[in-house]
Amino acid sequence: MRELGIIDVMKLKKKIKVLIAMSGGVDSSVAAALLVRAGFDVTGAYMVNFDDKIDDLGGSCWRGDYQDALRVAAKLGIPLMRLNFVKEYKKNVLDYMYREYQAGRTPNPDVLCNKYIKFGSWLKKAKELGFDYLATGHYAKIKAGRVCSLQQAKDDNKDQTYFLHQLNQSQLKHVMFPIGNYSKAEVRKLAEKYKLPTAKKEESMGICFVGEVPMKKFLMKKIKIKKGDIVSTSGDVLGEHDGLAFFTIGERIGLKGESHKPVYVVGKNIKSNALIVGYENDPALYCLKIKVLKVSWIAGRAPQFPLKCEVRLRHRQQLQKCTVKRGYVSFKSPQRAATPGQFAVLYSKGICLGGGVIS
Repeated sequence: MRELGIIDVMKLKKKIKVLIAMSGGVDSSVAAALLVRAGFDVTGAYMVNFDDKIDDLGGSCWRGDYQDALRVAAKLGIPLMRLNFVKEYKKNVLDYMYREYQAGRTPNPDVLCNKYIKFGSWLKKAKELGFDYLATGHYAKIKAGRVCSLQQAKDDNKDQTYFLHQLNQSQLKHVMFPIGNYSKAEVRKLAEKYKLPTAKKEESMGICFVGEVPMKKFLMKKIKIKKGDIVSTSGDVLGEHDGLAFFTIGERIGLKGESHKPVYVVGKNIKSNALIVGYENDPALYCLKIKVLKVSWIAGRAPQFPLKCEVRLRHRQQLQKCTVKRGYVSFKSPQRAATPGQFAVLYSKGICLGGGVIS
């Protein structure tokens, strides 16, 4: 059996207690099964982080996923507890999202959810309940040592280290990612092999814990429409928008009239409430250097600068060669749609070094 995390249970005298976060999906189901088969003392936990009845935001109901998690736990013969983190999620993720969008930026809620909820509030609760480790169904790997390192998963397409780059040493020392050494296809096969009820369940998409709801519809529950001009990079007024919060850099937008070519968002003028657009190859869409704020280094300290490494500006983007100096990242080739509020995540030889917010 492949290594499940940062320890070898067979070499330990004490039986390790692991709390596995079970979302009702196939990934966390297989993660739980692997832990059970490896001999850990496993307990499942379904975490309620968002309740559409409380916030009335139209998110998908968690109860169906909870039922699936119950079925998997029963199949594996492990207990499943239900824990509530709705208040923590609202404070650290949802409120942050609204503030960022209102300011004209495009935040990444999954990064904040991992930092403050999954490996913040969840991990704290796991320790309070007497568990040694918190395990999840993330596609990533942890290498133990004096300094724990976060490594890319076997499955490049599913690798989730981009969303985990804000984790620190105290978190990583108590976390396990059982499926990091498996591809998605292998995880599916294991689910069928173990006859798990979620083996054929489709993968969920959308906002973390909220579900597949259109972003504009979600934001309009809290952010009011504020119309303004759509302006080309040459200064021509091309139309009207409903609010800068509802657009992101690089997004293709449609304009009224058949004569208009497709245009893309290249910037936002917050002062004049203008949405700046350009055509597909507009130079304003590209940059060779960005400013990065609040950089978090997984090793716990900054490296020596200048640092030559690779960077990813969005999930699943091909890694780009770059040079990092304090507060700035310079690219070897021009990068399209570097979006304020998103994260620039740094890598070297398959190891995630950390990252920060694009300014």
